[in-house]
Amino acid sequence: MTDKKTGGKAGGGARAGGGGKSGGPRGLQKKVQVKTRAKRSISSARWLERQLNDPYVAAAKSDGYHSRAAYKLLQMQEDLDIFKPGMRVVDLGAAPGGWTQVVCEIVKPGKNGGKVVAIDYLEMKPVAEADFFLMDFTDDEAPDVLKNAIGGKAHVVMSDMAPPTIGHKQTDHLRIMALADMAYAFALEVLLPGGTFLAKVFQGGAEKDLLNQMKKDFTKVKHIKPPASRVDSSEMYVVAMGFRG
Repeated sequence: MTDKKTGGKAGGGARAGGGGKSGGPRGLQKKVQVKTRAKRSISSARWLERQLNDPYVAAAKSDGYHSRAAYKLLQMQEDLDIFKPGMRVVDLGAAPGGWTQVVCEIVKPGKNGGKVVAIDYLEMKPVAEADFFLMDFTDDEAPDVLKNAIGGKAHVVMSDMAPPTIGHKQTDHLRIMALADMAYAFALEVLLPGGTFLAKVFQGGAEKDLLNQMKKDFTKVKHIKPPASRVDSSEMYVVAMGFRG
């Protein structure tokens, strides 16, 4: 997993609806160059250099977020005002937990009676006021576990699930779209009328069928690539709002 993985997963301006931390990195840092070593491949050296020079990685560490992915969600929140205090939210593919942290800060379950339920097959550090299940969303029993945990219908189902990439663009695209389809089917079962579905997709064409179905089930559907999403990544997010029920 890079920022996230299968369900098993971070701008500027003030955070919409939560806390006083910034919605993104501030200022510039001196570029760090990483040399290859005997036990470090060229590709791993490039990955490490990118991490060390990524302002969102530095900001996540400073702001206490589990991952840079938190800023992707913060930027989408600033643009679309998806989350509000007291909502019930399901986070699919939650580890390492950046999205879960952001949602809990906005929803404030303990104060407002909302609920945040997260799932991933990878472990993640605990997030205050979130219920986390260490299991694969693709397991047959996972949907029922989440339904029982949320305690009713959900206002938002969000998915940052992505399978490990193999480097073949078409195959990687089809695999992530299969996860998006599964997340969408689950969302149709648990969302309240007026609810929102948010999911990661990769550009590649296979998402058209899903988008066409979303336009029938929701009043508003749009693509968004938040500034925190790396420029060289083909990832985008689809946001469907106003579930028709």
